[in-house]
Amino acid sequence: MPEPSPLTLRDARLIGFFHRAFSHFFRRHMGALRMPPWGLPQDVAGRPLIVLANHPSWWDGVAFMLLPVRLFPDRRTFIPMEAAALAKYPFMRRIGVFGIEPGPRGAVAFLRTAGEVLASPDAMLWMNAPGRFQDVRERPVAIAPGVTRLPEIAPDAVVLPLALDYVLWTERRPEMLAAFGAPVEARELLALDRELREERIRQALTETMDRLAAEAITRDPARFEILVQGAEGMGGFYDLWRRIKALLQGRRFDPRHARRAGPR
Repeated sequence: MPEPSPLTLRDARLIGFFHRAFSHFFRRHMGALRMPPWGLPQDVAGRPLIVLANHPSWWDGVAFMLLPVRLFPDRRTFIPMEAAALAKYPFMRRIGVFGIEPGPRGAVAFLRTAGEVLASPDAMLWMNAPGRFQDVRERPVAIAPGVTRLPEIAPDAVVLPLALDYVLWTERRPEMLAAFGAPVEARELLALDRELREERIRQALTETMDRLAAEAITRDPARFEILVQGAEGMGGFYDLWRRIKALLQGRRFDPRHARRAGPR
């Protein structure tokens, strides 16, 4: 029996609830979700979007829950996930996640579902282009076979490369960094054979990843805009003592390890 369409399973009433839940989880465990100004996405109204991200971490799934609501509030988001993994989180079917089975049949079913999703001009398909976990430093960036078929089923779509990275700077908690690259027309990709199409997608994603890596190397938070602010400082009794000490000294308590930067 075929799986019900994600278009019918998705419940818009649950999106806000789970977005708040994922935001709370993020704030407990991460320092911040940061994006450089050049990495803000270029939305194209009335056109379906295909967001193709690299896949460095388990946290990518959280990024896929946070970024669409903040940056594309008027769009419906759909995300493919390995069926075995999705079985562990069945509630995610109600927020636009659909399962992918391995093998040729699974590939055919994925393309059929993706085509159904991308037929809606307000829809977005978010997926990890490599199809597997891959370190941000590994080259070449892997491109899963089904990715090159997407322009064939959605020639009116726009492809947005998305670079994700996770870094430890001066604070205890890691930073989630994200940046979108320049949009690529699906019809531009469709004009290429599949081998050249794969290379064009790889180039767009690699260039975005390399540019974000150059920003990360600066270790300068001022180069980024904060989309979600997480916890700061050490927490626990240590920060409680520091807070009391600051109060007694008549100064503002700053929980961060590094000093705040002055005006730029």
